[in-house]
Amino acid sequence: MKKIFVNHTNHPSARWSAEQMTAAQAYGEIVDVPFPNVDADATPAEVVALVEENLAKILAHKPAAVLCQGEFNYTFAMVERLKNFGVTTVAATSERVVAEEILPDGSARQISTFRFVQFREY
Repeated sequence: MKKIFVNHTNHPSARWSAEQMTAAQAYGEIVDVPFPNVDADATPAEVVALVEENLAKILAHKPAAVLCQGEFNYTFAMVERLKNFGVTTVAATSERVVAEEILPDGSARQISTFRFVQFREY
């Protein structure tokens, strides 16, 4: 059976850097299960319902590992459940590189670039 790495974030794997793709592929074939939009007005019960709905989708892939990052309460609940099922669950770590440009009017513009470093297990 082939190993699967589920990307459960708002960042499609097609837009990842080569370094992040390589790190994910070490766990298995990458499958995107998009992170849901968690309404700021959602009740705890509604958040749990979203978690359960997406947990079923993720577990259907029989993942070797899951990258799970997004809205905090949802992420906490999802990570807790995945770990209870014995699924390795990770977060992506990155280094922020900031470039600042002074514009002709004296204002400053900052451009932040995030460089993938590693996956870190929850």
